[in-house]
Amino acid sequence: MSQTLTSTIAGIQQNQFLVIGRVGMDLYPDPPGTANEDATDVKVAVGGSSANIAVGIVKLGGAASLVTRVSDDSVGRYCVNQLKQYGVDATQVRPVSGPGASEYRNSLALYETRVEGHQSVIYRNGAADFQMSIDDVENIDYSQYGALITAGTVFAAEPSRSATFRAFELARNAGIPIIFDIDYRPYSWPTAEEAATVLSRAGALSDVIVGNDEEFGFMAGGIDKGLAKARELASSTAALIIYKMGGEGAITLTGDEEIRTGIYPVEAVKPTGAGDSFMAGLMASLAADKTLQESVLRGSACAAIVVAKPGCAPAMPNTAELEQFLISHPGHTGYN
Repeated sequence: MSQTLTSTIAGIQQNQFLVIGRVGMDLYPDPPGTANEDATDVKVAVGGSSANIAVGIVKLGGAASLVTRVSDDSVGRYCVNQLKQYGVDATQVRPVSGPGASEYRNSLALYETRVEGHQSVIYRNGAADFQMSIDDVENIDYSQYGALITAGTVFAAEPSRSATFRAFELARNAGIPIIFDIDYRPYSWPTAEEAATVLSRAGALSDVIVGNDEEFGFMAGGIDKGLAKARELASSTAALIIYKMGGEGAITLTGDEEIRTGIYPVEAVKPTGAGDSFMAGLMASLAADKTLQESVLRGSACAAIVVAKPGCAPAMPNTAELEQFLISHPGHTGYN
């Protein structure tokens, strides 16, 4: 194991994470299987990629602090209240203030608990989380954390983009590793070209990069070039790359080796939340001194658990649920 990877894992093993990015409100029709247009009842939960990751880490026994902005209204307060109920530190989650603050709204996701014909409708106009500023990230004591985690959406607009790059700089100065989930969402970006440039810049600054084959391919200029891009990053700037391939499993790349792992097949009731749960499971497992292979498989198990249940944050497993799943699903498909 390289010295860089060793120091990266040592930071993760402190199990104290600073998570940057959005928190929002999720709505999903009830009962499961109901289409949005046929809904008469909905469930409500906290959501947003970074918030889901933070919740997942806490449910698996870690500590997570979220950094973002929320709307200065009842929806923003709902999000903060939910984070606190899950045990996520929301000290750095602040409402948008000042002139025009009322124009900014929390992210809202309306998605269905069904796979066939699944629809997710995301409302992001005037998103409050994009108002996170450099001041927000400079008012943090980075020495109190073992690692920084963020997802790609934070880079889609200013001032959030510049603020997150500044957070990367401050984390690097404090000696804590940077974990980056590419999480490319086209609807958040002005153009695909801008997204590719900015996400590639973020990737070059990160110690751990997690993404799927399409996301690495997007950064490289074609899905057929994605694995080569992941290998290039693993051999140059990143200590650890997780290259996910959906049903084909994942390839874990370091400067020294490649590890191929499969997935845990389940009866999925929805496609959402898997990536966030994977990241939480991966981080929690590395923090618990599991091997790279074990950690990726446990992340895959967390993803399987979440897609088999309604909701995202509510479906994130705790440690006992994860261990019970692994006992009842001793085998995984794909690579060994």
